[in-house]
Amino acid sequence: MDFCCHRWTLLAASLACLTLFGSLLTQWPSLMQMSPRPALQVIINTTNTIVLVWYWPFASSPSVEGNVCRERFGIHNCTLVDDQSLFSQADFVIFHNRELIQSQQRLPVHLTRPQEQRWVWLSLESPAHNGNLKPFAGHFNRTMSYRRDADMYVPYGRLVPHDFGTGLTVEDYIPKKSSLACWVVSNYAPNHKRTAVYNTLKTIIPVDVYGGAFNKHLDDQTLLPTISGCYFYLAFENSISRDYITEKFWYNSLVGGAVPVVLGPPREQYEAVAPNDSFIHVDDFSSVEELGEFLRKLAEDKQRYASYFNWRLKYTVKRFADWRERFCRICPKVSSLQTQKVYDDLDAWEWK
Repeated sequence: MDFCCHRWTLLAASLACLTLFGSLLTQWPSLMQMSPRPALQVIINTTNTIVLVWYWPFASSPSVEGNVCRERFGIHNCTLVDDQSLFSQADFVIFHNRELIQSQQRLPVHLTRPQEQRWVWLSLESPAHNGNLKPFAGHFNRTMSYRRDADMYVPYGRLVPHDFGTGLTVEDYIPKKSSLACWVVSNYAPNHKRTAVYNTLKTIIPVDVYGGAFNKHLDDQTLLPTISGCYFYLAFENSISRDYITEKFWYNSLVGGAVPVVLGPPREQYEAVAPNDSFIHVDDFSSVEELGEFLRKLAEDKQRYASYFNWRLKYTVKRFADWRERFCRICPKVSSLQTQKVYDDLDAWEWK
């Protein structure tokens, strides 16, 4: 009796297993749909943005061997190339405006352009030096510029928060001074506003001038040491344009260790990128004569003069000196960029 029951128990268990196995076979397709697919995971992990530099700005030719974005700048899932044969694979193609307006390069409008490919118009020049942009209407999807409203904002410099530790004072950051004001200029034109300001200012205070315009060249080794010996540096832009704040402010002045006297966009645009007490704006004065007298008195007031260096206790200057870094930084912004966008009037955007 016990043996018989045991046989029936085994038989029932076997039938149950067969029934369960058959049910699983029936439901297998739907179960597979519910389960993660290894192939899909591989695709996600290998997502990569390809940025093609159609030609390098100013005929430069930095190396893009290896994975330059990851290895040099810590930017992953980003491939920077300059091989034009990869055009059909590129997500972004970068064109520098200077070579276009000088007819040194042309847009590849003869090639079949992938539907999702985005063309990037790049310029760090002010509108007055960008030439006629009307022929480029309808070709570009993104702008890369010092303008804060550009799709890809690439300023000449920026202040980065930095912990310098304790024990330092503002005076530790002020180089020894021997000259009141200095100016380095190569593009010296009589019709520039900065030329008129300089011609008046030099009659009020001494201004040491350097650069090709005055046959007093400063090389990379002598530029900053010379500027550091000046109380003030004339960070005068060659044209007055929205957000146009160049290396004259970031490098020559702030890195050089002189208080910048700026002539450029309105004060509020400087304050958007730097503390309001880190510079002196020409527009704050009713006349150049008033500016000159202010600078003379400020240099004599050591405590007040030192206050213009308070920013150095909190920040350091970051310069984007490498084109490759600018281009690699497109990749982290991909998800925030609009999918569909075309500049039907690039010229109007540039001048607004």
